[in-house]
Amino acid sequence: MIETPRLILRRFTLADAPAMRTYRNTPAIARYQAWRSPLTHEDAEHQVLLYAKQEPAEAGWFQYAVEHKGTGHLAGDLGVRLDDDLLQAEIGFTLAPAFQRQGYGTEMVLSILDHLFAQGMRRVYAECDIRNTRSAALLERTGFRHEGTRTRPTININTGERTDMTLYELSHHQRTA
Repeated sequence: MIETPRLILRRFTLADAPAMRTYRNTPAIARYQAWRSPLTHEDAEHQVLLYAKQEPAEAGWFQYAVEHKGTGHLAGDLGVRLDDDLLQAEIGFTLAPAFQRQGYGTEMVLSILDHLFAQGMRRVYAECDIRNTRSAALLERTGFRHEGTRTRPTININTGERTDMTLYELSHHQRTA
C-alpha cells in the first residue's frame, strides 16, 4: 500500500468492481485504452479478482486501485509492469472523470515513481495514444521526457482506429538530478 496526502494506492477488492466498471466504460476514457469496453458487471468482477491475485514485487503487471482518502471512493487505477530484470518498469493509469483536473493524476504518478525508485528501479517508461494529450501532459509534468513515437499503427481494441503511440521515459538519474 502506498499513501499520499489524498490517495491510497492499494490492492483491488471485489467491492471495487462497480466503480471500476463505471469509469472504464466512459467512452472518452476507453477510447485511449487497451482493455475491451464496455465491461459487463461480470467482466469487471473477474478483472478485479485477477488484479487482486497479482504481486507488486514480481515481474509482470500489478494494478493498484487508487482510493480517494476523503471519500473512500475508487478514483482510478494505476498499473505497473516490472520487467524481468526488476530494474525497469512500465506504468499506465486511469482516473475516473470526477477526479480529473484536480491534481490527483500528478499525485498518484509521483507517488509510484517515488516508490519504484526507492526500490532500486533504474528506469520507468510509459506509452500513450498520440492523441491522448492529457496523459502526455501528465507524464511530462511528472518528469518524463518524450522518447519518440512508435509509428507503426496500433489498432485500438475498442474503436478499431489506427493510431501511433508516443513513448516516454524517466531514469533514476533524471529523477534525482
